[in-house]
Amino acid sequence: MFKNLFKKAKLQVYSPANGELIPIENVPDPVFSEKMMGEGIAVIPTEGTIHAPVNGTIIQVAPTKHAVGILAEDGTEILIHIGLETVSLKGEGFNVCVQTGDKITVGQILVEVDLEYIRTHAKSIVTPIVITNSNEGTKKYTVSEEKEGIAGKTVIMTAEAK
Repeated sequence: MFKNLFKKAKLQVYSPANGELIPIENVPDPVFSEKMMGEGIAVIPTEGTIHAPVNGTIIQVAPTKHAVGILAEDGTEILIHIGLETVSLKGEGFNVCVQTGDKITVGQILVEVDLEYIRTHAKSIVTPIVITNSNEGTKKYTVSEEKEGIAGKTVIMTAEAK
């Protein structure tokens, strides 16, 4: 009867985009591949919409529109960094659909992206999804073995209290 009462809550992080999932270690940028910003995974998007990977609150939208910070309901901080070296695009190719303080739900569109523009003008369309507070050591992160992500449907990572 009490077995489930003390069960550890597990946060499920869903793919923010349709596309190929790759280990964070394979991202061609040492800031991400060496986990300087935290644990994570990446997606190579096949469509130009970035969706909410969790229920939570938008805590940051980069002025250059290439990155969104999310605070999940369990306190996990998630950064979605759209493409590599996209800060130099100064917002061109991005249409942000949310703003700081917005409550979001899994699957909600956060950013519309012109993938062709990004492919042509930035280093890569690889999109890292990083747990920026993973170094606190209070949670265990498990990255999915999935190879393809469907936005808002495929679980790409879980976080649970240690």
